[in-house]
Amino acid sequence: MDGARFEQVRDSIRQMMVEDAIPSVSVAVAQGSEVLWEEGFGWADRERRVAATPHTMYSLASISKPITATGLMVLVERGEVDLDQPVNAYLGDAKLTARAGGEEGATVRRVANHTSGLPLHYQFFYADEPFARPPMDETIRRYGNLIRRPGERYQYSNLGYGVLDNVVSRVSGKPFADFMREEVFLPLGMTHASIDLPPYLAEFEAKRYGSDGVPYPFYDFDHPGASAVYCSAHDLLRFGMFHLGTLPDAKEILTPRARREMQQPTAVMEDDPGESKHGYGIGWAGTPAGDALPRVSHSGGMGGVSTNLVLVPGEGIAVVVLTNGGARLSNATGRVTAAILSTLFPERREHLQGELQQAEEAVRRLREPKEPRAVSELDHRLVGEWRGEVHTYLGTIPLVLRCRESGDIQARLGDAPWTLVNDAALDGDHFSGQMLGTIETPDVRRRDQQLHFDLTLRGDILNGALIAMTPFKSEGGAPGKRVGNALNHWIELRRAD
Repeated sequence: MDGARFEQVRDSIRQMMVEDAIPSVSVAVAQGSEVLWEEGFGWADRERRVAATPHTMYSLASISKPITATGLMVLVERGEVDLDQPVNAYLGDAKLTARAGGEEGATVRRVANHTSGLPLHYQFFYADEPFARPPMDETIRRYGNLIRRPGERYQYSNLGYGVLDNVVSRVSGKPFADFMREEVFLPLGMTHASIDLPPYLAEFEAKRYGSDGVPYPFYDFDHPGASAVYCSAHDLLRFGMFHLGTLPDAKEILTPRARREMQQPTAVMEDDPGESKHGYGIGWAGTPAGDALPRVSHSGGMGGVSTNLVLVPGEGIAVVVLTNGGARLSNATGRVTAAILSTLFPERREHLQGELQQAEEAVRRLREPKEPRAVSELDHRLVGEWRGEVHTYLGTIPLVLRCRESGDIQARLGDAPWTLVNDAALDGDHFSGQMLGTIETPDVRRRDQQLHFDLTLRGDILNGALIAMTPFKSEGGAPGKRVGNALNHWIELRRAD
């Protein structure tokens, strides 16, 4: 292993850690079966003065998804799960509920590529708060709403991967954490990888720090398969090498065909801000067709976590960048990844820097506060009054929208006063906007909230989700704040005039 060529990257990492107040960074790079570079920088645990190493275990956030998908595919190859069967066939008493279309279209594959019809969802539980994570069946009963016809639209959904970890557990007859340890982590030599963090591995933990430098209490969520994996840079590199087919000493838990199927995009990421749309397969995101450096990857981000795993299949390259600093509004891992790839592919530097600039621009837009506004001129298809109900797990709440040609949209939820719908937009048939209001369920009331519309216009019907979401500005990017919740509620409105 010779990391001399990465000296400039080392300097960039040290500078970035100071500028962005990131406690630690761990990186790992491989080409073919050779590990080119592994190194840790900074503190895994500032308070105990524990230095970061390539074997420090970081919370991965959404890089958990390709790992969960790998466990799922083990069962697929054994013939115990069919990707093209309805996911409900593998669930218990709690099933996904088709609010639009039919449940039979919500296949395992569509759950895995985020086109099943499930909406945005996340729900966090902190160790120092009196709220416990509910059983997955209860989460499915409350929030397993298919708000679009399966296959109709890509919508990134943590809940989908919570459903998939439930499938893995039910089909295998083992707790999800046990199955993943026995069937994925140990066969791949990933001894510093786990679901959550068991006591016997606690000494290797990278504490998750907020932007104020204070460590978060331990937290988890009701979608473990989407977010709960802890792993070291060294072991995540092994995982990436396995998916490249370059890990020489690992058990072949999946065939090369299964690995290729996972990497093959079957959905277009419509929420991708770039002009060229990326694709999503089974746990992996892919660069657009014709990209100058085709890659498959996944990133992760939540309070005290920013992570990146990138594979370049055509070159046998795997790159891992893990941090434990509140990078909710930072593209730190993207900058390090781009610097590493630019070192390996200097002829592609301009292309990679262009991608990075796009990502930085997206981050900049997230940092800027949004002023409430109404659209200047409303799409004529929306003009009029719309009436219906919001469905919660405790009952229904009346909702009325009044849409004026001027662009002004007002909403009334239950008996609450009329309020303005801000940032309203109709993009094709997709209506979005946000309003002040309260949904009176215990789940929602645990956090501050704004109500976000995610609706589809279907002639004289508007339906989809009203999402109670913790305001973005109070998530992990602000000192002393914690990542909140995004909880969906089915809504259907009909034109009343």
